[in-house]
Amino acid sequence: MDIHVNGQPRDVSEGTTVTGLLEALQLTARKVAVEVNLEILDKQDFDGRLLNEGDRVEIMSFIGGGTVS
Repeated sequence: MDIHVNGQPRDVSEGTTVTGLLEALQLTARKVAVEVNLEILDKQDFDGRLLNEGDRVEIMSFIGGGTVS
């Protein structure tokens, strides 16, 4: 089934969850925020949120760094 991830087309198996997508992308759930069709998901919902044909997924990574004065 076809979805879009960060604006790029991607084919995933039917029954793929947000957690499954993150695993396929080798991303750690605790280090990202995920939006599906303009809805920001709670991390606790990643396992149960099935992706559907045509879904638009945006994944934002948290990046640390910088200095503290």
